[in-house]
This record gives sequence, C-alpha cells and structure tokens, in this order.
Amino acid sequence: MAFDWMSQVLTYVIAFVVLMAVLILANGIKIIKEYERAVIFRLGRLKGAKGPGIFFIIPVVDKMFKVDLRTGVLDVPVQEVITRDNVPVRVNAIVFYRVMDPEKSIVQVQNFVQASSQISQTTLRSIIGQSHLDQLLSEREHLNAKLQEIIDEATDPWGIKVSAVEIKDVEVPKQMQRAMARQAEAERERRAKVINAEGELQASQKLSEAAGVMATQPMTLQLRMLQTIAEVSAENATTVILPIPIEILEFFKRKSEE
Repeated sequence: MAFDWMSQVLTYVIAFVVLMAVLILANGIKIIKEYERAVIFRLGRLKGAKGPGIFFIIPVVDKMFKVDLRTGVLDVPVQEVITRDNVPVRVNAIVFYRVMDPEKSIVQVQNFVQASSQISQTTLRSIIGQSHLDQLLSEREHLNAKLQEIIDEATDPWGIKVSAVEIKDVEVPKQMQRAMARQAEAERERRAKVINAEGELQASQKLSEAAGVMATQPMTLQLRMLQTIAEVSAENATTVILPIPIEILEFFKRKSEE
C-alpha cells in the first residue's frame, strides 16, 4: 500500500512539473508581426530588439515591450498664439512620425508619443509666434518645413523620424477677418483702376498714331468715314447721314476769309 501511495504522489509531481513546463514554454513563446519589434530586457538589462516572427523569452527573467514601426499620426491640439504682428490666432497641426530605432524609443524616453506631442506643441507656438499673419496664411509650406526640421531634430535622440508636419486650421478673430475682407476689396478696386488706366493709355497712344497717319494721308480719313457710315446703316437706324467732302468745307472757308 505504501508503495502504491508513493507511486501516486510521484505521478502527481511529474504531472505537475510537466504542466508547469508546458505553461512556461507557452508563456515564453512570442510572435511579433512584420511591422512590430520586441525590445527585450533581461534582469533589467537591455538585451536587444527581436522580430518579426516567432522567438522565445525566459518567463519572469525577461520582460518584453512591443514597438510599432508603422507611420503614426500625431494630432497636435489647438494652440492659442499671438503672432509677431500682435494678432491672436488659434492653430492646430498634425505630425507624421515613425520609429526608426525601437531600443532608443524605449530606453531614451519614458513615453515617446507623449514626449513628441509636447515638443510639437511648444515648437508650433514658437514658430507661429515668430511669424506675421500674412506669412501664416500665404507661406504655410515654408512654416511646415521649418516645423518638421525642428521637431525631427528634437526627437532624433529618441529614435523617432518626423517625416512631415502640416498646419491644419488657422482661426482668425472675426474683426480681423472683416478687416482682411475690406483690404482685399480695396486691393481689387486698386487693380481694376490700374488696368483701366493702362487701357486708356494704350488707346490714346493708338489714337495718336492713327491721327498721325490720317494727317499725312487724308484719303484714310474719308475711308474711315465711309466705314462708319456702313456700320451705322447696317443697324436699324432712322438717322440718315449725308457726308460732305472736306474739300467743299475748305473751299467755303477760303471764300469766307477772302
């Protein structure tokens, strides 16, 4: 009987050991997707990054952090900024980033997403505060490139690559919007007057040239008169025009002078 009891206990122990080994093996097997990396720490020391695919870690001894390598989009909240020409505006932006070094993104910074968001907010306020309102509205691509350069330089020690920064919306006070509308209307009126004046100048120059030609060749004046009569008669007009040759008028003028 004692032998049977010992054999049963031994069976239970072996089964328990096998079960624990299976659980440890199951817990130690990890599968990482193609766009992920696993940063491994063994007893607190950095072991390295693994993946993609299947690999084994030692439970309890190893600790794993997953890092997504796909391009992420960071939405920068609305920032209230005063521009260089003292105009209050509300601006927000989006930041496109990607983890290039998984180990640095875990070791060098506590939370790289939050840290990138904070540095993006402060940089956005700084750049907008150094710009005029006209630059913010008309030179947005230049400001985007400048923001991308500064944020990328700040996040580079964390293994983060900022590929692009885009300013989304710029909210201007309503009073400033009305002033800008009046300015745009005045600019359009100025351009219309300039175009009209240039047209009158060109027309006067052409008329002066035509008058010079007619002065040297009187026959052209008569031809022009006949063309005008033809144009008037082509319309349904009741007015009858009888042309009088200029020579007759000159003859009567000479007679009156005599």
